[in-house]
Amino acid sequence: MAGGSRLPYVSVSDPSPAAEPLPRRAPPPEPGQEMPAPAAEPPRSADQLPQRAAKPVWPAEELPRRAAEPPRQVDELPRRGTQPPRQAEELPRRAAEPPRQVDELPRRGTQPPRQAEELPRRADELPRRPDELPQRGGALPRRTSRTRRSGRHRSPHRLTVPSDAPSLVLAVPGASCAASDELTSELAAAARLSCPGVDVRVGYLAGNVRRLEDALVFPEGNEDEHAPRAVVVPLLAGPHPDFDAVLARAVDQTSTPVMLASHLGPHPLLAAALHTRLAEAGLAREGRATGLSIVTSANGVLVLADRGDEAVQAAGVTAVLLAARLATPTAPASLGYPGSVESALARLRETGVSRPVVAPCVIGPETPPHELEIIRNRLDAPCAQPLAAHPAVAQLVVIRYGAALASLTMVG
Repeated sequence: MAGGSRLPYVSVSDPSPAAEPLPRRAPPPEPGQEMPAPAAEPPRSADQLPQRAAKPVWPAEELPRRAAEPPRQVDELPRRGTQPPRQAEELPRRAAEPPRQVDELPRRGTQPPRQAEELPRRADELPRRPDELPQRGGALPRRTSRTRRSGRHRSPHRLTVPSDAPSLVLAVPGASCAASDELTSELAAAARLSCPGVDVRVGYLAGNVRRLEDALVFPEGNEDEHAPRAVVVPLLAGPHPDFDAVLARAVDQTSTPVMLASHLGPHPLLAAALHTRLAEAGLAREGRATGLSIVTSANGVLVLADRGDEAVQAAGVTAVLLAARLATPTAPASLGYPGSVESALARLRETGVSRPVVAPCVIGPETPPHELEIIRNRLDAPCAQPLAAHPAVAQLVVIRYGAALASLTMVG
């Protein structure tokens, strides 16, 4: 490079005598001696320092210059508003449409009415469905109201019995009357649905009309003389001293071999029926849910049986089942003994009951209605209706009939 200076390059391995000796480190001082001060380095000369090469200076005449653009003429720029205005006759105009005539517009109601023969008639033109579908063997079969389940999961009150099964005789306490006849007709109809093909009869334990003795008369045949011809089911929620004696006497006097079933209660279905009657009277909630099912106006239930100590014991089992449903205290009592009612009320008061309600655990025909009215007025407590033709009663009738067939206990 012209005008520049070069630094002498000295190689470490240069054997020439002109090479400078390498600097040596001074030996460490002896113990106790002071450290020697570092020797001041001589300043370096300018010729020993590398210098940056000077950049060449471009002469002014060598620099390229931007070509000068010719100035725009003012008259070349378009100016706003200098254009000549368009002539009005140059704009296109929409051709004027001829006005519509009033008589050309359609008017409502001016159209000619359609003729009735133009409209298709469904009855004449469309084919009927029965004519299109082929029918097999005449009329179509009708769907049955309910199909019966088979197997061990079938409901226990729907029985499958042979054609020669014994008759079901419903023994009703008391004499025949309008209320009892209506009740027994409903129960007998329900029993026939649960036991298809079974002969269902009704016999009263008192009176001269439709007596139990007449219901136990059967025509003579070639059947086995030891096979039972009927199963007598007493229409009683529990034992009754008076009607049980009449029933036993009627069965003993008959010459036909029959079977005597047990009473309808105690059973969980009776507790469910009592719960329903309380709900119908507005004294309990209908559904079984968590928490209390009894209403706030009452906090205890007095379960009334008809008569006898055995009836009170059977009602006590039903009262326990009812207490499990309502989550409230219950106590059984007997209609025929006023002391039993007072004792039951005392037990309810001991449990904190202050507003009891009455739940009659009776079907109806075995108890005169005025006796329930007397208890209601004496206690000044609301009372539910008897069980009557509740569906649970009809189920229990069929259940007792099936249990009697299974036990094969001969009476008479």
